Amino acid sequence: MGRYAELAKVLVEDELVVYGNDHRGHGLTAKRTGSFGDFGPGGFDQLVEDMVSLRVIAKKENPGKPYILFGHSMGSFAAQQFILDHSHSIDGLALSGTGTLDGLVRVAQSLAPGEDPMRMMNAAFEPARTPLDWLSRDNAEVNAFINDPLCFPSLKTESMQSFLDAFPRLADPREIRKVRDDLSIYIFSGSDDPIGQRLEGVRVLIDRYRSAGLTSITHDFYSGGRHETLHETNRRDVITNLLVWLSGVVKSAS
Repeated sequence: MGRYAELAKVLVEDELVVYGNDHRGHGLTAKRTGSFGDFGPGGFDQLVEDMVSLRVIAKKENPGKPYILFGHSMGSFAAQQFILDHSHSIDGLALSGTGTLDGLVRVAQSLAPGEDPMRMMNAAFEPARTPLDWLSRDNAEVNAFINDPLCFPSLKTESMQSFLDAFPRLADPREIRKVRDDLSIYIFSGSDDPIGQRLEGVRVLIDRYRSAGLTSITHDFYSGGRHETLHETNRRDVITNLLVWLSGVVKSAS
């Protein structure tokens, strides 16, 4: 969560209360045991259940306030799974660095056995300065990720498989129809983000939600943006647009 201190500061200044967790195998959660990239028992499903637990804590400590879930990258896919079962427990959903998980599965299936799927993310940016140029056009932000001891390049093999195995539910129209149709959803992405398959996967995701009857979906696409739009060269615009959407959800829920 330290990577998003700047965003949290802006949100707090806008009179929002911010909760964040370092997922299993991530950040300070992983540091205690050295288990970076390892979800442990329960895999990806348990990671999503942790998000349910955090919502319970936040709502208990802030009774009567609207609750908005924000998920980035892997967290965005966890959020996609979260709303299949718990959409009535939140007032809004924001997804960043997202797409379709089945699209990522197809990429993984095209690789040689044992090859890390994350290595494919940088292919469109070769010759590249670093293996992580796909994260952002801002070299300082890429360097910050590389030099942060709490960041790591990829999930452990078993955890990666647990993550990818979630795709059938996320792509199933019957499952998506479980989401309440008036849930406010905001999706934003860089046009060059490989996780969103350069917007192809993002557009498919939006189409799936709309086809399932979801009626309150908005989006912003940023030309030339890569995976971490909140750490991109135009992040002020990205954060401003996010704040505008958040304000609308809070006003509506109140």
